[in-house]
Amino acid sequence: MKEYVITLLVKVGVVAAIASFGVRSTAVQRMLQREERTLAQRLRLGLWFIALFLPGVAIRVFTRTNYPALDLGLEGSLLAGITGGYVCGLFTGILVAIPAMWNGELAALPFFAMVGVGGGLLRDSAADREDIWRFSPFPDVNVFRIFQPGRELRSAVLHASFTLGVVAVEFLRQVLGRWTPPKLFTLAHWGDPWPVLAGLYVSTYLCITIPLKVWNSTRTEAKLEEQQRLLMEARLQALTSQINPHFLFNTLNSISTLIRINPEQARSMVTRLARIMRQRLRNQEHFAPLREELNFIEDYLSIEVMRFGDKLRFLKHIDPLASDMLVPSMLLQPLVENSIKHGISGKIDGGTITLRAKRTNDRLVIEVEDDGVGIPEAELSNILDKGIGVTNVKERLKVLYNQDYRMLIDSQPGRGTRIEIELPEMQPRLRAVS
Repeated sequence: MKEYVITLLVKVGVVAAIASFGVRSTAVQRMLQREERTLAQRLRLGLWFIALFLPGVAIRVFTRTNYPALDLGLEGSLLAGITGGYVCGLFTGILVAIPAMWNGELAALPFFAMVGVGGGLLRDSAADREDIWRFSPFPDVNVFRIFQPGRELRSAVLHASFTLGVVAVEFLRQVLGRWTPPKLFTLAHWGDPWPVLAGLYVSTYLCITIPLKVWNSTRTEAKLEEQQRLLMEARLQALTSQINPHFLFNTLNSISTLIRINPEQARSMVTRLARIMRQRLRNQEHFAPLREELNFIEDYLSIEVMRFGDKLRFLKHIDPLASDMLVPSMLLQPLVENSIKHGISGKIDGGTITLRAKRTNDRLVIEVEDDGVGIPEAELSNILDKGIGVTNVKERLKVLYNQDYRMLIDSQPGRGTRIEIELPEMQPRLRAVS
């Protein structure tokens, strides 16, 4: 009796290990998340189940039942049907039974195939496919769900039927193992003491529900990650769309001012604006090489120079090693625009914007500096929370890099403002929106 209990415990431990090991692959996680599958996808899922459960049957057969706890052919067939449908269950049941057939257990193939199809029919009877992932390792939970207020009756009955179905499958194995001439392998036989049979039924139930629980936890984590990714993409799209109209509004204001006093210059500014917008529409990714952003800034400043004339000057000092490093798209334009609007435009004699970029210790350091009017000390402490441009940049960096970035603003009234951003060279968590 003691050895029998140990065997059942080992069986439960083996299936838990198989379930945990089997979902480490991202491709498998995607496969389990998919509820509607093509025939090819069902067969691929079946091959995954076969790879998990056929070796145990083969080891049991070819070692002459020295490792009976490894034989999980019935459980694997039923799981394949429940999660993949009757085609997947049938395919898995047939192939998993091959080692047993080799051993003369001729009832294994039709029985496992029938169990796989039965699992698929149980899956098809679910009103909501998510119900099959909610089967609990505690049978009483599945039964008591029938009496929960507000619970859909069909869903509750499905969970109760699942418990009864597992019991019925194990009972049928006992019957076939006793009455068929080539006996079907089982860890206990009809007529054994009731504690032995009870332990077998419990272990079979656990060997089916534990993998479902493990895989459902993996599916839930993957769904949460996907939702978080979609939320980040939506937030980035909102932030990016906030920048573009802001930039466009300011530029159109400049053009409207020039239309009456200098139509030719206004026409030239419209042409440059069209080129800028065409570039932005062509590149919808959230990241771009630094050199592309610099080209965009030069086009942008060419528009602003038309408005300010000699009052606006631009210098840049770019480390060649930094030119191909990825930066968030539209990172520099709001900062340069801020320098012009709040720094240089307030000075009678204008000023200079200096842009620096260097690569150091596998990180990119960017500086945007102006010699404008500066920011009063009272406003400097909360400048990152005010205005569209700087706040937008800060929010985008936070979404893209979490805490792995640095943004500093240093300003002295009457002497200018310097904004420094430090970004990691490593690829960020979110590259692009498809």
